[in-house]
Amino acid sequence: MERTISLTVNGEQRELELNDADTLLEVLRDGLKLWSVRESCGVGACGSCTVLLDGRPVSACFLLASRLDGCAVETVEGMDGGDSLHPIQQAFLENDAAQCGYCTPGFIMAAKALLEEHRDPTDDQIREYLSGNLCRCGGYPNIMRAVRAAAGRLGVS
Repeated sequence: MERTISLTVNGEQRELELNDADTLLEVLRDGLKLWSVRESCGVGACGSCTVLLDGRPVSACFLLASRLDGCAVETVEGMDGGDSLHPIQQAFLENDAAQCGYCTPGFIMAAKALLEEHRDPTDDQIREYLSGNLCRCGGYPNIMRAVRAAAGRLGVS
């Protein structure tokens, strides 16, 4: 069955025509061409498709978009600062926190949620927030360093 939902995506109100079975990942990637939202596992276990839904990190691969009418979604594309990177993106770049880069958008969105909730996160809080994201390259030390650096850039630690 097809339906129309209203979804705010990266600050822009959108009216979307979709099927009941469409996942948020399919709507964002296939429908809106937001390439930072990536599918890897398809079951919400790896974090590659992490987006913020009403400010909370979620896996877009197994959420039915038809159930999200009236919600707000943010992707990495929504962090665009014009001519400059968001401080979290800059910290990931400067700390070599992206090896192959496939998992990076998901980690960045999880880090954003963390830093919005915990202004001066401990290493345990960082690990907890990032625990839903997997890096197959094993770049965890650099990712941890990037999140700590981002907290400093945002003036929270």
